[in-house]
Amino acid sequence: MSSNTETSDLHKQAANDHSEAAKSHLQAADCLDQNQLSNVKEKAKSATHSYSLAKKSSTAACKGMTK
Repeated sequence: MSSNTETSDLHKQAANDHSEAAKSHLQAADCLDQNQLSNVKEKAKSATHSYSLAKKSSTAACKGMTK
């Protein structure tokens, strides 16, 4: 069984990962607005990576709550 501190840390990590994904999405949108197409792919790739991390950390955090 996970301790409250460990589970809290997992939730905080999930929130940080989601925040990073959101920042990358916003940066991709800004690049599109400024017609900086060469940067969009990089920002979208970063968003996808951050989302993947966020999904994993969210799953771990939620599993920690059910144990």
